[in-house]
Amino acid sequence: MKRFWGFVIKEFYHILRDYRTMLILFGMPLIQILIFGFVVSTEIIDARIAILDQSKDVMTKKLISKIASSGYFLIEHELKNTNEIEGVFKQGNIKLVIIFDTQFSEKITREGKASVQIIADASYPNTSSLLTNYTMGIIRDFSKDLPGHRELPVQISSEVQMYYNPGLKGVFMFVPGTMAMILMLISAMMTSISIVKEKEMGTMETLLVSPLRPIQIILGKVTPYVLLSFINAVTIITLGYFIFGLPVTGSLILLLSETLLFIILALSLGIMISTAVNNQQVAMMISMFALMLPTILLSGFIFPIESMPKALQYLSNIMPPKWYIIIVKDIMLKGSGIMDIWRETLILIVMSIFFLTVSIRKFNIRLGS
Repeated sequence: MKRFWGFVIKEFYHILRDYRTMLILFGMPLIQILIFGFVVSTEIIDARIAILDQSKDVMTKKLISKIASSGYFLIEHELKNTNEIEGVFKQGNIKLVIIFDTQFSEKITREGKASVQIIADASYPNTSSLLTNYTMGIIRDFSKDLPGHRELPVQISSEVQMYYNPGLKGVFMFVPGTMAMILMLISAMMTSISIVKEKEMGTMETLLVSPLRPIQIILGKVTPYVLLSFINAVTIITLGYFIFGLPVTGSLILLLSETLLFIILALSLGIMISTAVNNQQVAMMISMFALMLPTILLSGFIFPIESMPKALQYLSNIMPPKWYIIIVKDIMLKGSGIMDIWRETLILIVMSIFFLTVSIRKFNIRLGS
């Protein structure tokens, strides 16, 4: 029995000395519960909206003040006319536009009723539904506090209009997110595993003594995954268009070019992972934990980024899938051109250059050691 307990104690010491095992046992559950606890929320706070006040009277100012003080909204823009609505939606920050009817106070005083138009960016169907419900609830509470006229309660009617996804189809949200997740996993995870497999089996040394230079070896390993990932992307777009009715309003060439850019970024990330590990299991674990979960949780794929704590909102900015999903939705649903998505495209280019530079340097260092 002493031998058994001695063996158990030895195993404890062995586990405690291995920082990788300790990280898996205690670090990963802690990080996951914190991320899930903060991210998985159905509430939205500080959503950016725009106001078009065609009346500019005391009543509309009070209602706008009530909307701004609710905690759900941040009034980002005050529009001058309806022609600006499409532009602010294509900029990407504005999720909702509220339009107040002309002669708002006068109509309530004279007729006991007025109208408010709510226009939502339905490319994020869950978010648009929540925001319109919040707005309608605030308007109802405001109308209840107003005195009635001619023995009738004041009625402020809300007319809701959904841009880009009138039917609020969930597939319009899931197809771009799924495409980002698949491309990230296939391109990054499979590339890292492929290169690590060569090192693990000892065949990398054989390749290095061949006439091929190291950069040619890396390009030869990753080129098939560029083609396979691109075929996957085209397949997803085709299925989304013909089976689920997901439109491609913008340029198909621009969409495919942005997709190729994202694939290159993911491949660069996969090469960087391969330089940091020496076996396939660790490469797969890092890829799954560092790529899959952030793609699902911190990219705006499922959960609105606006509802997350500020720290996670800042963290989401370094997640490549976030910017790719924005690009795909803008091109497919809003018909955006390169001038509308230049910022997101530039971010992906900078990330690609950074990952590729770090990967090549680390790979050359490891080859030289």
